[in-house]
Amino acid sequence: MTLTERDLKVIWHPYTQMQTALPPIPILRGDGALLFDENGKEYIDAVSSWWTNIHGHANKYIAQKVAEQLLQLEHVIFAGFTHQPAVELAERLLTILPNNQAKVFYSDNGSTAVEVAIKMCLQYWHNQGVKRTKVLAFKNAYHGDTFGAMAVSGRSAFTAAFDSLLFEVEFIDLPTAENMKQLKSRISYLRSELACFIFEPLVQGSAGMIMYEAEHLNELIVHCKAEGIFTVDDEVFTGFGRTGKNFACNYLTEQPDIMCFSKGLTGGTMAFGLTTCTQKIYDAFLSTDKMKTLFHGHSYTANPIACAASLASLDIFLSSETEANIQRIVKAHQAFAAKIKDHAKIKTIRQTGTILAMEWQTGEDTNYFSSLRDRLYKYFLDAGIILRPLGNVIYILPPYCITDAQLNYIYSKITDALEEI
Repeated sequence: MTLTERDLKVIWHPYTQMQTALPPIPILRGDGALLFDENGKEYIDAVSSWWTNIHGHANKYIAQKVAEQLLQLEHVIFAGFTHQPAVELAERLLTILPNNQAKVFYSDNGSTAVEVAIKMCLQYWHNQGVKRTKVLAFKNAYHGDTFGAMAVSGRSAFTAAFDSLLFEVEFIDLPTAENMKQLKSRISYLRSELACFIFEPLVQGSAGMIMYEAEHLNELIVHCKAEGIFTVDDEVFTGFGRTGKNFACNYLTEQPDIMCFSKGLTGGTMAFGLTTCTQKIYDAFLSTDKMKTLFHGHSYTANPIACAASLASLDIFLSSETEANIQRIVKAHQAFAAKIKDHAKIKTIRQTGTILAMEWQTGEDTNYFSSLRDRLYKYFLDAGIILRPLGNVIYILPPYCITDAQLNYIYSKITDALEEI
């Protein structure tokens, strides 16, 4: 029995209609931007394995640091105890985050990092004896699949079965010069009810890599702060260089109160998450009244192995080589976008940093269930490229170590697909 056959007998895969999906491809090993299946065929991981892998697969430096940590301390309960990797990671991250970020709360993935942020905001007001229980979010947002994260995500096929169980959220359009006055007016009207405003900065990933301007987001944050509304920057996707800068918030002049991280945090090595906040928010939980404690935690909070992977990833990320690679990818994307932007089958093409997205003409609105998606997915798999279209939107989001030859091969196959599909 093949590995694929064994898999199909016992495993339920994520975001997959198991009845109609292609059989899963067994991957035996990885090397840089490449993955190799059981038959030796190589695939360029052009989506960084769900946006997590920023330094390439089987990175030797990260593996070495993880192995060293495994032989020293694999885990310890983080209530009442601490350890060197957790403290060092918090210290180092806070030096490169906006200077208003003061405390780090560890969790285990992107959704839970968002859950922590929401609970911080809601309980902040509860601890003050103030009833502010609504959250402001963008339409079409995606913040995760746990219930709180789903609630602050746009209502869609992802949430349809659970909509009646999700708490009420005020959804607004992405900001533009034209609608800014209207958005501010609505926020001011709701200010006494709003605990916080959560947003994906600059790029709404799962919605189809929808991009918007930093200056408009900055103006919204300024207005929210003036109205006493906390701002939550979900950098789970955009953090660690994806937008061309360390963090998407580096494009802003006004900084958020809370930030959420996962995905690239460990370099794609393992699941991990964290939430940072200002001193003001942290102080609201300090009390002789134990009921004001933040009652949240995970069995694997601040896991030392995940912290060691994150520290190693941070070493690589902050190197001059990685900075050069990021800018190299940015320039390559720009050149390719300019080359194909006027093609008849391209509806729109958009780029932020290392993220390049192409929306194909289909005669219909952008649709996650577009029939074009499956044809494109298989076309690129057959060509040895892992691209996972969001409906009729193809995006490239490679590990920073991808070579120029590998990038050019991806570009060439997209060009071929424009003619053949």
